[in-house]
Amino acid sequence: MKSGFIGIIGRPNVGKSTLLNKILGEKIAITSEKAQTTRNRIKGIYTEIGKGTEDVQMIFLDTPGIHKPKNKLGNAINETAINTYRGVDVALLVIDGSKPFGRGDEHMISLMKDISVPRILIINKIDLISPEEYIDIYEKYMKEDLFDDVFGISALNGTNVSELIENLKKYMLDGPMYFPDDISTDSPMRFLVSEIIREKILMYLEQEIPHGVAVEIEEYDEGDSITRIGAVIICENPRHKSIIIGKGGRKIKGIGKSARLEIEELVGTKVFLNLWVKVKDKWRNSDTMIKNLGFKDE
Repeated sequence: MKSGFIGIIGRPNVGKSTLLNKILGEKIAITSEKAQTTRNRIKGIYTEIGKGTEDVQMIFLDTPGIHKPKNKLGNAINETAINTYRGVDVALLVIDGSKPFGRGDEHMISLMKDISVPRILIINKIDLISPEEYIDIYEKYMKEDLFDDVFGISALNGTNVSELIENLKKYMLDGPMYFPDDISTDSPMRFLVSEIIREKILMYLEQEIPHGVAVEIEEYDEGDSITRIGAVIICENPRHKSIIIGKGGRKIKGIGKSARLEIEELVGTKVFLNLWVKVKDKWRNSDTMIKNLGFKDE
């Protein structure tokens, strides 16, 4: 068997989580148009047994977007992403081809110089750019002579994703099957549920609330026919709490219903979901809160 670990790295909102979901053929990472949607390192497991000349297992590590931090949470998120470089066998740098090249892109190139494993450039959203624009991006990145391969893809539409998967196989080494072949992630169910709830918060609140929201699962009881979940939505001030709840509780009811329907598909039972909102002043600058909520590497 061939196996290995692949780090998916990039700035916020370039499509890293969308790419991981497309590779796996199912949703394990939440997506949003808002920056810094991914806060934790998420493991996606792609396994092929008996489909080709050799069995393969590729473990993808989807990382938070690297950005200029404004608080301790931002520092912890960046640390999680950068720590992913250590121990992977291949590094994928994903960029948004539809956005102009800037200082953030230069910073990512400088970080890639410190990586000793094979580096692959992924130019995402090629459906939004012309061939001439693609060539211009290609030349900007390739002049550094850093990358072993370059792929233009559309993670959303799936363009060239299967070709990317086939190409990655050549970088895998003889090794064990790290995970059973019937799972696509090792993330605990409680974590997946909390992420679904947070995704719905981002969807329902649009630009009304910054990313000062976290979700903590306080109760998770999975039965044969019903799963009971109690979750706390943490925000930073009373005004945000009022917005999350909405007039007459309509906003939080919408969040709860949308999350419940998706969680039912995930767990395969009916779900009773109870949501509360709590204010934790300046929690994003609290080392204790950041650690307790699982945003900081041990």
